[in-house]
Amino acid sequence: MAHPGDGDLPRYTEIGERLTEEFHEIHNAATVERCVSAARYGAEEVTGAAPPDLVERIARRHLEVLATVAAEKRRRARRSSLDNAP
Repeated sequence: MAHPGDGDLPRYTEIGERLTEEFHEIHNAATVERCVSAARYGAEEVTGAAPPDLVERIARRHLEVLATVAAEKRRRARRSSLDNAP
């Protein structure tokens, strides 16, 4: 079954490529692809459409949040390894 916006698939691919390059030191390409896909389907579910600019903003925010969580986990792991955990 076709989804609204399927004709924009090359544009979504470009979003994934852009975000993969932007977040290459933090996230692998598979993570970026999942975030773009989730952003696309989430936008369609909520608004009934998934314009590429909205999808990119949502996916970027997902990736930023995932990066923040990963950094916090690393920070806590370092503190725990030094027996400085609260």
